[in-house]
Amino acid sequence: MSALLRPAKPADVQAVMALQALAYGPALLEPATVMVRRLASAAGRCWLAEDADGPCAYLLTHRTRLGHVTPLGGDFDSVADADSLHLHDLAVAPRAAGRGLGGRLVTQALQCAAREGLAWSSLVAVQGSQAFWQARGYAAGLTVLTAHEAAHLAGYGAAVYMTRAVAAAAR
Repeated sequence: MSALLRPAKPADVQAVMALQALAYGPALLEPATVMVRRLASAAGRCWLAEDADGPCAYLLTHRTRLGHVTPLGGDFDSVADADSLHLHDLAVAPRAAGRGLGGRLVTQALQCAAREGLAWSSLVAVQGSQAFWQARGYAAGLTVLTAHEAAHLAGYGAAVYMTRAVAAAAR
């Protein structure tokens, strides 16, 4: 079954919240009020996948500086001198697993970053997802976080900050 990718908007918050609850453990769930603000502030940089049964995946991203980690439950910062597209939250419904939707959403984000002239993409890998991200060109340890940003990272539990160059995605 194919799925259509489209920009996510604040009106999609209930679908995002339902998908978030399916994908993450209780410690990583973020409030709907924050999700509405994120969808509004990152317009054009968040996507929702829908198939015949409805929403089945999403990706929330925002422009930031390499080395910045949005705290769990925090708003996306507005950064004038952004150099990175941060992939904050990717969730795929169990019923859509194995269909490549996560990869399609990441490709969409990297193409967006390339169009916007951003040199980097970053993310926080949670729940043992490092292999998924490594398969998409991300690596850990390329960027040293400040103590402040490392404290934000620690809020995600056993998480890893990962980065990749965007130029490779534009080819």
